[in-house]
Amino acid sequence: MAEPEKAQIQPIRTFGRRHGRKLSARQQRLLAEELPLLEIDINAPPPRAATDLFPPGIRDVWLEIGFGAGEHLIWQAEQNPDVGFIGCEPYLDGVVKVVDAVLARGLSNVRVFPNDARHLLNWLPETSIGRVFILFPDPWPKKRHHKRRLVSAPFLHTLARVMKPGAELRIATDVGDYARTTLLAVRATPAFRWLANGPADWRNRTADWPMTRYEEKARAEGRRPIYLRFERLVSNADPKILQK
Repeated sequence: MAEPEKAQIQPIRTFGRRHGRKLSARQQRLLAEELPLLEIDINAPPPRAATDLFPPGIRDVWLEIGFGAGEHLIWQAEQNPDVGFIGCEPYLDGVVKVVDAVLARGLSNVRVFPNDARHLLNWLPETSIGRVFILFPDPWPKKRHHKRRLVSAPFLHTLARVMKPGAELRIATDVGDYARTTLLAVRATPAFRWLANGPADWRNRTADWPMTRYEEKARAEGRRPIYLRFERLVSNADPKILQK
């Protein structure tokens, strides 16, 4: 069966504000002078392979959607120098932090898309991403706002198009209802299989999954994070979605 085709970008906004407090002069300089060196321009023709967005020697490309302050993104980039990392984040305060960290650490394997990730997903070539991270997305807790939640069956369909067969999708949330709706969306998207054999698999992070500031805050406030891992199946006709 054919792989998923490009899906229409969802018009509903899935993220909150784009600005926090006023940026300092240094932060404004980072955005004006340094961000363009890292930013992905989706007005340009898409690359033949996602690795073409990086210097030679990059073997795979991983994507983080909503990197927040960037701790996880920077940690992964330092631990995996032969992997290219694309970070999507519309909140400019977080973008500035990542640009600053990339410069301070001399990282050449990080690229940034400071906008809605769905635009990037529709631009990237098919089967070009080896791993995707969506860590603590905006839960939009009010029922009338649930339609704004990022993870949905249509979104997963779009995501599946760019992921390689066997690629891993990691999602973390501290909201039980978000985890439930995520699993329901995966069941409706046969391109993915839940990698869980028991409670320990969603209660514990793997060794290559560092804690973020948001997770620390959630734990301090008594909220227990849920860690979900999924595999991109070889064919979207594969019906073996685990039902836990």
